[in-house]
Amino acid sequence: MTTVMLFAASTAVATLIGGTAAFRLRERTHLVLAFTSGALLGIVCFDLLPELFALSHRQDVDVQSGMAALVVGFLLLYGIGRFAVPAEPRADRHHHPRIGLLSALALVGHSFSDGVGIGLGFRISEAIGTVVAAAVIAHDFADGFNTVTLMVTHDNTRHRSLVLLLLDAGAPVTGALLALSVPIPEHLMTLYLGFFAGCLLHIATTHLSPEDGHRNGSRGAEIALICTGVAFARLVQSAVPQGSP
Repeated sequence: MTTVMLFAASTAVATLIGGTAAFRLRERTHLVLAFTSGALLGIVCFDLLPELFALSHRQDVDVQSGMAALVVGFLLLYGIGRFAVPAEPRADRHHHPRIGLLSALALVGHSFSDGVGIGLGFRISEAIGTVVAAAVIAHDFADGFNTVTLMVTHDNTRHRSLVLLLLDAGAPVTGALLALSVPIPEHLMTLYLGFFAGCLLHIATTHLSPEDGHRNGSRGAEIALICTGVAFARLVQSAVPQGSP
């Protein structure tokens, strides 16, 4: 129990450090967003989806259910986002406080699922739990960075952004405690992974991608940073020993 909570607390520290870095880089948010977009896309493609397929294979269940959950997550966030934007025309419809809040909450949900994964891993064995925790800590810096960037870019206040950062930091701890104390059917993890993969895929492709006709002078740099973000996510994923609950 103590070991699990130490790892969970480490994820919270990594998240807070990432969020603090985002606050300090506010003037270059458009470049940060490009990197973030690529990093989130990489997390979905190199982390969540492979784990979804592997978990479906181990449980001998149809992966289509997990992919259906991915579509539900993508479309649900898309639909909520559409209703969250005011009906009146805006020159900058992609940047609205409620859009940032919903996107950041999706990342909080992802961090919560990370904590659940840590708890489930340690319920199986200490070795598996340690590997899962290492993977979570490796990308929770990006989770904190992404949460603050989403909030600030969508015109949320610094205070509200800090609140979401604290929620994101505490989510893995809560998830780990839940997984250790409440029986959670493992077969639900395929649906869980698919759902949050869909949410993050929507964030990466819709809310974080640079808009056409905006910051013309930075297009080349933004494209390069998107590619760099994808490569970074792949590098982190390949550097961490593989294993999961």
